[in-house]
Amino acid sequence: MLERRWQYIAGGYPRRSFAGLMALYETNYARLQKLVPHLHTIRGPEAASSAGALDLYLEVLDRARYTTTLSLTYYFRHDGESVAEPDARIRIYHDARMAEVLGCRDHRTGVRAGGVAGSAGLMLARRWEVNLFLEKWLNYCLRQDYDFRPTPRLLPGAAELELLDGA
Repeated sequence: MLERRWQYIAGGYPRRSFAGLMALYETNYARLQKLVPHLHTIRGPEAASSAGALDLYLEVLDRARYTTTLSLTYYFRHDGESVAEPDARIRIYHDARMAEVLGCRDHRTGVRAGGVAGSAGLMLARRWEVNLFLEKWLNYCLRQDYDFRPTPRLLPGAAELELLDGA
């Protein structure tokens, strides 16, 4: 009985069900909207700051009438290069008010989780995994008071990362 109770999320949908996944997409959209209030009009790369934390970078990859695809990441210095980690690709469905993780690359392993081929059950499980990650990450970003401003900032290059190393 207790184990079954843990398998439900807000809204009463079973955790690993398709209906539950759609509810999670709606939750992620609402949180992303709080993090980036000008989500509908965002155009270029932007950065959000939080006191004592790495900047969070957002870049629009594609924009269509009802959807926007973006990248959300931190940049770390690794072997003298700027490395995007976790490098999440997110599709926003503006008309449906949903946000879905299309893929999330792990730099250390090179694995990109998300839209993978396989059985329906496996695909559903992987989508749950990456979208639960997004939910937790967005919650963290909101708790840390990341502040996206509608003024474009460039993505960090080598010079900016050297400044970070010296701090």
